[in-house]
Amino acid sequence: MTVPADLLVHGGDILTVDDAGTLVRDGAVAVRDGEILAVGPAEVLRARYAADGTLDATGCLVMPGLVNTHTHLAMTLLRGRADDVTLQGFLERVIRWEAELLSPENVEAAVRVAVAESVRAGVTSALDMYWYHEAAERASRESGWRLHTGPTFMDVPDPADGIAYEDRLEWARRDLAARPARPGTRPVLFAHSTYTLSPDQLTDIAALARDFGALLHIHAAENATEVATVEAAHGKRPVELLDSLGLLGPDLLLAHAVDLTGPEIAALARTGTSVAHCPVSNLKLGCGIAPVPRLLGAGVTVGLGTDGAVSSNTLDLLGAVRQAALVHKAGGDPTAVGAQQAMRMATIEGARALGLDAHLGSLEPGKRADLIVLGLDRPHLTPRHDAWSMLAYSAQSSDVRDTVVDGQVLMRDRALTTLDETAALADLEALSNLEALSDVETLP
Repeated sequence: MTVPADLLVHGGDILTVDDAGTLVRDGAVAVRDGEILAVGPAEVLRARYAADGTLDATGCLVMPGLVNTHTHLAMTLLRGRADDVTLQGFLERVIRWEAELLSPENVEAAVRVAVAESVRAGVTSALDMYWYHEAAERASRESGWRLHTGPTFMDVPDPADGIAYEDRLEWARRDLAARPARPGTRPVLFAHSTYTLSPDQLTDIAALARDFGALLHIHAAENATEVATVEAAHGKRPVELLDSLGLLGPDLLLAHAVDLTGPEIAALARTGTSVAHCPVSNLKLGCGIAPVPRLLGAGVTVGLGTDGAVSSNTLDLLGAVRQAALVHKAGGDPTAVGAQQAMRMATIEGARALGLDAHLGSLEPGKRADLIVLGLDRPHLTPRHDAWSMLAYSAQSSDVRDTVVDGQVLMRDRALTTLDETAALADLEALSNLEALSDVETLP
């Protein structure tokens, strides 16, 4: 007798990204209720499962969806408005623009385009730090895409969402209390940085995160100027300060972590703190190159992020994979970050950085059915001697043919199925032509 299933992805090679790096030739993935039932030979699974829907992946590669561990999705609204500038110059402009331009409607429209871009790029979930997270959640929920988000803390004059800092803790507590549990997600809080929040504020935010078992995400040590600013204000570098406050730990994820000392790397390893590596953004803003080989050597979990579409101009996580696999070789060691390691950073290690590796990041029974199908019938993917190398050094986001999140097909044959892409693009284009935006000061 056959077993009922909702979806059977069959006929392609399945790169599971499990601990052994298993590649199933002519394999299949069976899905029911958003969960992976089985992974194995296509012939066996076709006989065992009667599926309501199928994806024929013959001649393709099937793999876990990519996990973006650091981004600001609604920054698609400002893409291209702050290029060729330092991090501090970037922040000065963007923070002011956000206060002038953002609204729930604008964020929702900008996130809708970000979701479309991400789905096309094979990104099935993202950790999104930004204002009006409720609007971002509406946009992602309507399309069936997996978003990890929550309240953001940043003690600046005129915050974009209009909520004064002294009211934010109670607002965030209500938000977390009302948030329903869903498979493949967890509560999240965002503390912007050690230079926009005081030590006391950081301690209070961390205590709130612990109350709800939430992941706490923070920018830290993005460049030397930030480190010097924090050291001048508090007598400690950002990671040293977080350590002294007792914030380092397995429920803390640092974004960037470019400017680190040996003892700081050791502290991250000792406490189980994870890092979201954003190589494209770091290079574009001239921040430097994060010491990823040293972090990996110390046993620190490192995921990959795109950052926002202002600082990186793209949400293409495969591009970040390639950059991560290449940039660390510049020191003279071609083995510093290999193809397989870079791909794992975009999948299972990214899920581990979020504390969700039991649910996401690999194709294994019991995990959520977040997967992508890459078409391989392209000159730049021929011949194919090694799947990991092909993905890290040759594949492009345009090679993604199908994207599945929680068992729902969000893109089939490169056509989005749950989101009106034409309308989303038109809405964002209209916003970008707003008088308020056209008056925004651009760089000389």
